[in-house]
Amino acid sequence: MLATAHDDSATHLQCMEVWGGNRSADAGVIMAGLDAWVYCRPFMDTGGGGGDVYYVSSCATGRITRLLIADVAGHGEVVSSTATELQRLMRRYVNHVDQGSFVRSMNQQFTSLSNAGCFATAVVTTFWAPTNELTLCNAGHPPPLLYRARARQWTLLTAKACAPRSTVQDEDDVGGITDVPLGIEHGCDYPQVGVRLGVGDLVLCYTDALVEARRADDTLLGSDGLLRVARTVDVNDPAKIVPNLIAAIERDCGGPLDGDDVTILLFRPNGLGGYNFFRRLFAPFRVLGAAGRALVSGDRTFSWPDLRLANIGGAVVAPLERLRRRRLPR
Repeated sequence: MLATAHDDSATHLQCMEVWGGNRSADAGVIMAGLDAWVYCRPFMDTGGGGGDVYYVSSCATGRITRLLIADVAGHGEVVSSTATELQRLMRRYVNHVDQGSFVRSMNQQFTSLSNAGCFATAVVTTFWAPTNELTLCNAGHPPPLLYRARARQWTLLTAKACAPRSTVQDEDDVGGITDVPLGIEHGCDYPQVGVRLGVGDLVLCYTDALVEARRADDTLLGSDGLLRVARTVDVNDPAKIVPNLIAAIERDCGGPLDGDDVTILLFRPNGLGGYNFFRRLFAPFRVLGAAGRALVSGDRTFSWPDLRLANIGGAVVAPLERLRRRRLPR
């Protein structure tokens, strides 16, 4: 049973903290602006974890929350070392509003490992708490599910359901190669899309064990089948959605999900994205303090903030954050 996001067992993510990995997990995570529930059950965990990787991070001001779920080819030490490197990249870009550089660095990492047959599919999302804006980049991964509280309906969160955003190469170009796993194409251009979330909305990311579950007639459940099953699950208690969804899939397919790693990341806006003046005022000092500690320890993964005015100025003067307002689907 997943922990309730606000009970004593939940993890409270601190500023500039990265949490996650590739090992078994069943936990609630509380962040500024977001509540999340993480479930991971490796298929073959011999001490090094499974092939699924999950991470969440929070920036120095708590306004930028990043969530990653990836399915890395292989198991064992190769995946564990890859998970460690992904954590370093998460930390390096923890204060960046735009996730484009992070996704590009991920692709470069896996491209360098391609000779060893290591590649990954992934979904990377960045949540901007002041406006509840979610930016998403999909690298060959099954599409997340989006639940709209107002419509009381689950849908697939595909590029067609979102507004186009900048790519890693050109803010005004949303073309290029899409839906390619990390490590397949060097310099691959991964477009980003965005959507505005409301309090009560839910986003569910998952690895392919769910859509590759087989029914009694040996057909795959698929994304449409997963969507159909999700629509039968009660959403009144978010902490129960994941276990109830897994149970519903197993009933539909007539057997347990025990043939692959199973990882699910569920999150929702919690309406706590506002920040008082003193928290904003001391945010630059927290960054400088972290920079000093990184300099002393020799940590090269320290992340300076995104230097755009909406981020630097908005950390202290709230109206400057309006520079990031976009017309996004609600």
